Amino acid sequence: MAAVRKPVLLGLRDAAVHGSPTGPDAWTASKLGGVPDALPAVAAPRPLCERCRQPLALVVQVYCPLEASPFHRLLHVFACACPACGDGGARSWKVFRSQCLQVREEAARDAQKQESGFAAEDWCEGADDWGSDTEEVPSPQLTLDFGNDSNSVKDVDWTAQLQDLHLQDAVQGAAHPVPPGEQMVLSAVVPQFLPYYICVADEDDYRDFVSLDHAHSLLRDYQQREGIAMEQLLSQSLSSDGDEKYEKTVIKSGDQMFYKFMKRIAACQEQILRYSWSGEPLFLTCPTSKVTELPACSHCGGQRTFEFQLMPALVSMLKSANLGLSVEFGTILVYTCEKSCWPQNHQTPMEEYCIIQEDPDELLFK
Repeated sequence: MAAVRKPVLLGLRDAAVHGSPTGPDAWTASKLGGVPDALPAVAAPRPLCERCRQPLALVVQVYCPLEASPFHRLLHVFACACPACGDGGARSWKVFRSQCLQVREEAARDAQKQESGFAAEDWCEGADDWGSDTEEVPSPQLTLDFGNDSNSVKDVDWTAQLQDLHLQDAVQGAAHPVPPGEQMVLSAVVPQFLPYYICVADEDDYRDFVSLDHAHSLLRDYQQREGIAMEQLLSQSLSSDGDEKYEKTVIKSGDQMFYKFMKRIAACQEQILRYSWSGEPLFLTCPTSKVTELPACSHCGGQRTFEFQLMPALVSMLKSANLGLSVEFGTILVYTCEKSCWPQNHQTPMEEYCIIQEDPDELLFK
């Protein structure tokens, strides 16, 4: 019996983030760049590079509650933008997961709703049921909101609480050193990329509108270098969902992974993120033993599962906001605790795991 293919949601760059949004309008929005937002009662991560000890820059923030659980859920991916750390690998990248119960936020929203008389807007199907607990493995999240709709969640005045929280963290960070990766950054200048919201699309929506023009131009250099009739191969693969025997006889084993990656993203080359909780990652190069030997969750000892990956198109969209920053990568694979564990009253982000795959032909994505 054939395995059921997990749905894939694509993240695309949307409008620029203006000002400094606060409250649920900030932490329920997914974005690239800017500064990390904090969930109520959970400190925003401010990690340092393990290599150069400088503050890491936020690459993406993804609001991704899981189904059938009462938790809001936020993932942050950071990278070191110092040129000397370009080859720092996992030491220069960090992923953090933050969660908080929906109950308190929903109670405040319900009170506001009664006062204003407005009905709650269903900004995403099953929103009230998203999350995970420490006992059950959550179901895959099929409807993920990456948008920037200010009406998505009604405003709740968390501003004062968050300010108090940040002040408290700063005092604690100054008085008591914390482990690397969770250390609070107190310096005035934190590296930032210009912030943009991330909107979402279903990959299946692109399957009927595949244009080969862009894929042809991207693969022209590849074709010339390898002497492969790439246009014929790509056309046949997209029209017949791939003839594996034909592919393997034409493409050298070392290039098969790269070709399949290019074929899969041809329908939507502007994707900057692929989300498929417990699904299959799209490898850019042949996976190493790191993929089969994922470290267990450091908090509950459970297994980790694939959640999302960052795509090559994101590299050129990360524009420096203050310090002439830049990062280079092929794809970043993010793995998180399968149980999405979160101890009661926990107040600091949990570090997760990522794998960096370098771009084998970075000029194709410029």
